[in-house]
Amino acid sequence: MDIYDWIKSIVMAAALIGGFGLFFIRVKDLVLIMQGVQGEARFELTRIPERIKLLFTDILGQSNVRRKTLPGWAHTFIFFGFLAVQPHSLELMIQGVFPGFHIASWIPGLYGAYLFVADILAFLVLAGLGYALYRRLFIKPAYLTDGLDARFIILFTAVIIITFHLINAFLLVPSIGGGSFDYARYLTISKVLHNVLDLNDLAPGAARSGFEIVYWIHILTILGFLIYIPGSKHLHLLAAAPNVFLKPLERPKAMLVTDIENEEAETFGLGNVSELNWKNVLDLYACTECGRCEEQCPADTTGKPLSPKRIIHDSKIELFSQSNAILASQYDSVLPLVREESPITGEVLWSCTTCRACEDICPVNIQHLDIILEARKYQVLMESSFPPEMQETFNNLENQSNPWGFGSDTRADWARGLDVPLMTDNPEADILYYVGCAGSFDDRGKKIAQAMARVLKKAGVNFAILGEEERCNGDVARRAGNEYLAQMMIAENVEILNQYKPKKIVAACPHCFNTIKNEYPQFGAKYEVVHHTEFLLDLFRQGRLKSDGTVTETLTFHDSCYLGRWNGIVDAPRQILQMVNGGRQLIEMARNRTEGFCCGAGGARMFMEETIGKRINHERAEEVMATGAAAVAAACPFCITMLRDGINDNNGEVDVKDIVEMIDEATD
Repeated sequence: MDIYDWIKSIVMAAALIGGFGLFFIRVKDLVLIMQGVQGEARFELTRIPERIKLLFTDILGQSNVRRKTLPGWAHTFIFFGFLAVQPHSLELMIQGVFPGFHIASWIPGLYGAYLFVADILAFLVLAGLGYALYRRLFIKPAYLTDGLDARFIILFTAVIIITFHLINAFLLVPSIGGGSFDYARYLTISKVLHNVLDLNDLAPGAARSGFEIVYWIHILTILGFLIYIPGSKHLHLLAAAPNVFLKPLERPKAMLVTDIENEEAETFGLGNVSELNWKNVLDLYACTECGRCEEQCPADTTGKPLSPKRIIHDSKIELFSQSNAILASQYDSVLPLVREESPITGEVLWSCTTCRACEDICPVNIQHLDIILEARKYQVLMESSFPPEMQETFNNLENQSNPWGFGSDTRADWARGLDVPLMTDNPEADILYYVGCAGSFDDRGKKIAQAMARVLKKAGVNFAILGEEERCNGDVARRAGNEYLAQMMIAENVEILNQYKPKKIVAACPHCFNTIKNEYPQFGAKYEVVHHTEFLLDLFRQGRLKSDGTVTETLTFHDSCYLGRWNGIVDAPRQILQMVNGGRQLIEMARNRTEGFCCGAGGARMFMEETIGKRINHERAEEVMATGAAAVAAACPFCITMLRDGINDNNGEVDVKDIVEMIDEATD
C-alpha cells in the first residue's frame, strides 16, 4: 500500500469506530429506557413460526404499507433499494481499511448478479424519493408529517443512492475499477451515468480524485445517517421489525386488566411515561409518523384535538425528556403525562371513540389504545378527572347497572306479552340471549330486542334471557376509564353466568358481544359467544328461517366498529341482507367493512357531549345519504341511534333499521 492507502485505512477505521460507536451508544440508551420503565408487558411470545411469517409478509413483503397504493409502492422501492445498496456500502467500508478486500474475487458470478439487481433497485429509490418529495411539496396531505426531520431523511437517502451510482460509474473507468472483475457486464443505470458524464475522458489523476471524493461523501453520509437514526422518526428502521414480530396475533383484543384489589399498588392506569411497559415503548420507537392513523381517525377527521399519530409522537418526546429520571429510577420526579403544559390533554384522551381504526391501519402494528385507555383509567381512578356528564352515567351504572338510570327491576319489561322465558324458568335453554342495556331500556333498542325475540321464536330456537339478573356488561365503564365500576358489574355477571353455564350466548349489541367474548375470560367466564348476525345467518342456512322477499328497497350497510374492525364480522350481515332483500346487492359506502367509519358512540362517547368540531355521526350520516339508498341497515343499537339522529339532523329521508328488524319483516 502507498502512503495514501495507509492514511485512508487509519482515517476509515477511526470513522467506522466513531460512527458505529456513537450509533450503538445511542441505541444502548434507547434499550436502557425500555428496561427502566415500570409497566408490565402482558402478552405471550408464542406461535413463533407465525411470527416469523409476519416478518416476511409485513416487513419484507411491505403488505401493510401498500394498502395505500402510490405511497406504498414508493416506500417499497425505497425500502428494497436502500437495503440492496448496503452490502455494497459495507464492502466499500471494509476496502477503506483493507484495500485488497473484494468479494468478487471469491464469488464473481453471484457478486455480479447482486450488483446487477442492486444497481436497478437503487435507481428505484430515487423514483420513490421523488414521489415522496412531490407529496410534500404539492399534494400536502394534512396527516403527513413534513418537518425538517423528514426532509433530512430524504436528503440523506438521496445522497447515499446518488453516490452509490457515481461510485459504480467511476469503477467503470479502467484506471479505477480495472482488474479481473468486469463491472461493465453487470451495471446498467451506473453505466448510463458513466457514459453521460464521459468519465473515460478524465485523466487518471482526475478520475481518482473524483472517485475518492464521491467515496468519502458516500461513507460519511451513511455514518452520519446511522448516528442520526436513533433520535429521528427513522428510529422505526430499528424498531418496526421487532414490533411487528411481537404484535398480537388475534384480531379481537381485550383491554388490559388492572388488579384493583392489589393493596400494594400506588396508582392505577397510566399516569406518566415511566409507567409504560417496554412493549409500549417499542410501539413509540416503531412509529413512522406516516399519518395513516390520523387520516382514518374519526375524531381527527371531524376536528377534535385527538390524533393517534400525535399521541404516539408526543408520548415519545415526553419519554425522551424524562429519560434521565427514568434511567436513575427517580420515578417520583417524572412529570404527569396529562398536565397543563402537555400536548396530551384531557380533551385529547376523551375524544377517542375506541373505534380501533388507528391500530387497524398502522403498518407497524402500534397499539395506540393501550396508551389512551390506560391514561383514561388513571384520570378517572386517581385524579377523578373526566367529562362532567359522565358523573351521572357512572352513578346510574353503579346504582341501577345501566347508563340511563332506569330501575334495574324493569330490565325485562321490554318482553311483556312476547312470552320470553327467563333462565330461572328454562335453565337448559340452548341459547342465552344477552339483551344488554340498550335492548332493555332504550326505546329504540327495545324494538330491536322485541324483533330478536320474535325471530328466535319463528325459528323455533330454545332460548331464554336473564331478565333482572342481567347486569351491564361493563363496556361503557371500562372504556370510560372506570375500571373499578366495570369490574364490579363484570363480577356480578360472571357469577350469574357461571351459575347457569349457558351453552351459547347470543348478543345483538357488538359492545356486549365483544366484551363477553373477549374480556370476560379474563375474569373467569369463558363461553361460546356469537353476534346475532352470525347466529341468524346460520338459522337461514339450516332452513329454520326463510325470507318471503317482501323487503325490496335499495340498501346500504353500516359496519359497527366493534363488529367489523374489532372482530372481523363483515360478511354475515351482508349475506343476510341479500337474502331478505330479494338477492339485491348492497350499495356500499366509500368506507366499509373493516375500514368502515365510526358512528361516534364507542368508547363511552354515546354518553358524552360532542361540542368540538363536527359531530361524527353527521359525517357518517352524510356518507349514508350520499349512497342514495332508501334504507341503511346496522347491527348495533348504538349505531342505530347515532345514524338516525345524524340523518334527521341533516334532513335526510333514509330509514335506519337493525338487521334483525328487517328479518322480522321478511319472515313469516
